[in-house]
Amino acid sequence: MSEMERLVIDGSVLEGGGQILRNAVAYSALLQRPITIQNIRHNRKQPGLRPQHAAGLGLVADICSAKLIGCNTKSTAVEFTPSSIVTPGAYTADPGTAGSTTLLLQVSYPTLVFSSSSEPSSLTLRGGTNASLAPQIDYTEQIFLPFLRARLGLCPSLTVRKRGYYPKGGGEVQLSIPPVRGPLHAVTLTERGAVKTISGRAYVAGYPARLAHEIRAAAVSTLVDAGIDPGIINLTAVREKDTDAVGRGSGIVLWAETENGCRLGGSSTGLREEDLSSLGRTAAEELVRNIAHGGCVDEYLQDQVIIFLVLAKGRSSIRTGPLTLHTKTAIHIAELLTDAKFTVEDCDDGTSLISCEGIGYSI
Repeated sequence: MSEMERLVIDGSVLEGGGQILRNAVAYSALLQRPITIQNIRHNRKQPGLRPQHAAGLGLVADICSAKLIGCNTKSTAVEFTPSSIVTPGAYTADPGTAGSTTLLLQVSYPTLVFSSSSEPSSLTLRGGTNASLAPQIDYTEQIFLPFLRARLGLCPSLTVRKRGYYPKGGGEVQLSIPPVRGPLHAVTLTERGAVKTISGRAYVAGYPARLAHEIRAAAVSTLVDAGIDPGIINLTAVREKDTDAVGRGSGIVLWAETENGCRLGGSSTGLREEDLSSLGRTAAEELVRNIAHGGCVDEYLQDQVIIFLVLAKGRSSIRTGPLTLHTKTAIHIAELLTDAKFTVEDCDDGTSLISCEGIGYSI
């Protein structure tokens, strides 16, 4: 297969959502491989591109000077023809909605990691910071970015300038992304160790502060009922200042840290005041479930790390809980667009061992 032969990707396979788009475009930019994606978000209630997907495509097109055809809302097919990645640079994306800033980060961050310059690139991402159906910015800050720092030696910094909630969005986060030149080193993460602390942030914006405390109390109660030692639980309750947030929102993000430096999460968000009573319990139950499966990463970090295992040099191995459909999709797209090879072993203790022979990507 020639280097510049266009690859046609079916966006309806497996998870059939935006993850196919994000991962495929990131690989396309890095490998300078033209792609066409058809049946975009075929398995969603509203198929095709939403504003946040179009903004993410446009952002990566800016980063790699790509020719982009079909990038408009509701489009079910796009052509993406990348050129050279331009780093360092200052890049901005804004869908004009409450579309997730963290999903904009997912599609663009891998393309800015590698550079021949010693200067960092910067990203300014606008939209929703704590959206449903996407990682909350607190999850990214407390679980995803620490994984990149501890396991891959990457050093991104993130600042939340303003929080944005549904339906207005209006949030803003800024990232500084120092580059690496050579390939990322492989990751071995197979022994979790005991949970030593559970931290978290319960928050409201536009609601009375007492409701944040109620969310926190429900989370603590649920964790203790599940057998967690109350002495290791440290959750805060916050009412966002009106000047620091756009719109009304509520939610909670929890993270457990283990003796071996693994972080596992649980989270929930609410759109109406009547949702608030269940938020703490829902997030705590999710965290307890992620602790119980015995893996070193939770069900949401599981698929987000796949692209980095692919880019690393050598064999990576990570112990997780059962594979999610998102992770299976991420592996499928990786093997479709790169020479990385995966194996997945279902272990007797109920965990799964994901191993990847990475491509050792470098500029």
